Amino acid sequence: MDAPFSAKRRRFDTENGNKAHHRQGYVEEYPDREGSTSLIFALQEKVGALAEALKIFENHHVNLHHIESRPSKENLSLHEFYVSCDDTKGGLKEAIEELKLKTDELTVLSRNPSDKTDEVPWFPRKINELDRFANQILSYGSELDANHPGFTDPVYRARRKEFADIAFHYKHGTAIPRVEYTEDEKKTWGTIFTELTKLYKTHACREFNHVFPILIDNCGYRADNIPQLQDISDFLKDCTGFTLRPVAGLLSSRDFLAGLAFRVFHSTQYIRHGSKPMYTPEPDVCHELLGHVPLFADPPFAQFSQEIGLASLGAPEEYIHKLATLYWFTVEFGLCRQEGQLKAYGAGLLSSFGELKYCLTDKPEKLPFDPAMTCVKEYPITSYQPVYYVANSFEDAKEKLELFAQTIPRPFTAWYNAYTQSVEVINSKEQVINLTKAIRGDLGLLEDAISKLK
Repeated sequence: MDAPFSAKRRRFDTENGNKAHHRQGYVEEYPDREGSTSLIFALQEKVGALAEALKIFENHHVNLHHIESRPSKENLSLHEFYVSCDDTKGGLKEAIEELKLKTDELTVLSRNPSDKTDEVPWFPRKINELDRFANQILSYGSELDANHPGFTDPVYRARRKEFADIAFHYKHGTAIPRVEYTEDEKKTWGTIFTELTKLYKTHACREFNHVFPILIDNCGYRADNIPQLQDISDFLKDCTGFTLRPVAGLLSSRDFLAGLAFRVFHSTQYIRHGSKPMYTPEPDVCHELLGHVPLFADPPFAQFSQEIGLASLGAPEEYIHKLATLYWFTVEFGLCRQEGQLKAYGAGLLSSFGELKYCLTDKPEKLPFDPAMTCVKEYPITSYQPVYYVANSFEDAKEKLELFAQTIPRPFTAWYNAYTQSVEVINSKEQVINLTKAIRGDLGLLEDAISKLK
């Protein structure tokens, strides 16, 4: 469990500091099954091709949960098959080996891949497929540890369950239900809002301070009002295409990062316990809306965040951990240098009164952001950070991240199509040619604009 997304023990304490062929159009519409492994392979187009494929599984006593087939869009002489198999019974390994003898294009997809080099973890290809794992949470929102400030408060626990239920039943494309926050909840928000806004002008980065007043004008950011997720999501979509999605609990790092690939940020909707307004053991609506949201309205930062998500798609587990670490030291606890001064841009800093002041002092160490070095750095989750990484700019950080992503052992490149809100896998000559044509069209628009300026 990676800390940035399973931060049950992370103290946002402002007082004490104590070759993957995911074919376009294949969508698994059935629920994920335990012990299920998916395969994509291609056979020569001929009468009986499907029967031939099914016979291989039958001979090895492999039960199939789901199967799809279609002519290949890239090679008209091939027929593509997508199957979900029961990997707990029968000889799936032997069936795969026999299929490999009949095709050069076979990929094993799994939600929980082993160390086999030919297995690629399943990842969403369309934005609505985020529904598939949104509820595969590590803990439900109302489940609290014994040391949580609200653990012995039955009213607070019941309230947390209300928020978790809203997120649990949410589906892509629907409006995020509006919440009537209580006076006590608004009082807690107001305490945090008032204290943090005193520091933003001197401690937060330029981009954050540009957006924050706009949120006040457009999204109801006030000391006496907790903004609604849907209002903020609409605002972000107009700015950068980012949207918010309510989450019922803690997602795995892989699933959380996959959301960023589609410019979707999984956000909590509940607020911390009022007995300790300056402390929360996990991200809450104050952390999300005050720490994260403002910079998702900034195009370069939004692009940087999406690049982390795109790099995670189909990546081996080792690299998911590295990307989660990069996320921690940038999106959560990043510093940048502007006009010769250090400024905070990480959400964990911008939502923490104590650590926001601490991070710019001489006490912690500051190092230049270098993904190859940063991704292996250990970090504490129960105290202020002893080390912060400094970016020259969001554009510079994005370029460095893109170079790092090229080192991830994936047999494909993931490209986000903003028109269809889908991820396209680039792993064939034809796909490269199509992408080149799309880029050439954009360059033509640029040349036309430059010529008119002249």
